[in-house]
Amino acid sequence: MTSSDPSRPPTPEVGTRVVEEDWYATELVDRSWERCTFAEVDLTEASVRGCRFQECTFERVRFNAAGLEQSSFVACTFVACSFFDATLDGCRWDGTIFTACSWKPVTVRGGSWWGVSLVDADLREQSWRGLRLTEADLSGADLRACDLRGSDLTGADLRRTRLEGADLRGCALSAADLEDARVRGVRLDVTGALALAGSLGAVVDTDA
Repeated sequence: MTSSDPSRPPTPEVGTRVVEEDWYATELVDRSWERCTFAEVDLTEASVRGCRFQECTFERVRFNAAGLEQSSFVACTFVACSFFDATLDGCRWDGTIFTACSWKPVTVRGGSWWGVSLVDADLREQSWRGLRLTEADLSGADLRACDLRGSDLTGADLRRTRLEGADLRGCALSAADLEDARVRGVRLDVTGALALAGSLGAVVDTDA
């Protein structure tokens, strides 16, 4: 149900299972779901605007060429979903877990990715600029040649992450765990270089 009063949140669907539905090019505007499951749903070229998903599960859902705008996916789980050629614009993904999802290519514009899990994700050569990735789990992810300029990686788990050739200028890296991260050719500004050195165990003497 869609609320006619934009100041009031829509009444959510709770516990619904949506299985093998064809939602190709569907427009979903200002709708809300809680603890729902979407399995084998085709959302290719769909438009999702102002929607709210709380603790929902998405299994093998196709978001190919879809536009997800100003929507929230909080504490959700995505398993083997495809975001090929999708645009994610200003969405909130806080606390969401992505497992074995396909991302390339994807367009990401802003939004909050606090505490997300992207373990082992293949994000090579993608642009993830200016994102809030605070405390995100990117361990084992492939971020080679990825553009992360201006993103907040404070407290992020970057263990075993491949960062060769990535652009981290302007990133916040304090308290990030970079154990065994591959950083050959990574681009950094002075602040980032100091943070990286400290995370790798170096004693940085700024008074020298």
